[in-house]
Amino acid sequence: MKFQFQSNPSQFYYKPSVFTDAIKVLVSFNFCIFILQTISNAENLFFPLFGLVPKLVWSELMIWQPLTYMFLHGGVWHVLINMFVLWMFGSELEKLWGKTRFLNYYFITGIGSGIITMFFGLNSMTPIVGASGAVYGVLLAYGLTYPNRTVYLYGLIPIKSLWFVMGIGIIAFFSSFNNGTQISHLTHISGMVIGYFLLKKPISWRTLWFSVSKKIKEHRVKQEERKVLKQYVIERDIDVILDKINREGFNSLSKDEQDRLYRGSQSLSRGKKKD
Repeated sequence: MKFQFQSNPSQFYYKPSVFTDAIKVLVSFNFCIFILQTISNAENLFFPLFGLVPKLVWSELMIWQPLTYMFLHGGVWHVLINMFVLWMFGSELEKLWGKTRFLNYYFITGIGSGIITMFFGLNSMTPIVGASGAVYGVLLAYGLTYPNRTVYLYGLIPIKSLWFVMGIGIIAFFSSFNNGTQISHLTHISGMVIGYFLLKKPISWRTLWFSVSKKIKEHRVKQEERKVLKQYVIERDIDVILDKINREGFNSLSKDEQDRLYRGSQSLSRGKKKD
């Protein structure tokens, strides 16, 4: 199975403060999940079920996936770098904002970036996993909150945090047009865009989750309505053919009418529930 991962934004160095409450919980939970998935060796089961698979979210109503995909990772470096970046840049933001606001921001950017990715790949069956959508949102918030802080690329090259964030945003944007990569750059840039608007106008993650659930259920209802309409059309066509058989006999049917009768009967038979 092909997996689509969200990668690290870059390599950098900056000495952050100690673990804060929300960061401690997020990092611990992500590592625990990764250890469990590694020990079980069941990625082929966990990724399609709890990763973000756009087609399954729409067709099977797996509405938990835009949340759960954030806690699965494709390898040890994937989870290590994501959690390292989250700890490095998220700690100071949590101290400034408080635990509740930071968690709201983290989950809205993570879930929101997953939803945007889902809309751009409605028929995709490739699982997307990783917390990078939320991590990129944290990076953007840090760059806008502390624009003049110095970040050291590769531990050597000093750069202002604002320019650093703009740089990785540009890279993520242009990389999102490359369909050949296994990295979900669209998720990255979506996390930053959502983060930007969220900082300008805060919203509740409950409101976002309600809106998403409503849209998915509306989509499912429309699918059911189309299915019922298709079945009604088939039944009407079969009734017309059966009336002709009653009047003129089966041999009066043309080859096309016989085929329609057979296909329609098969379709209606598959649609009926069995005891």
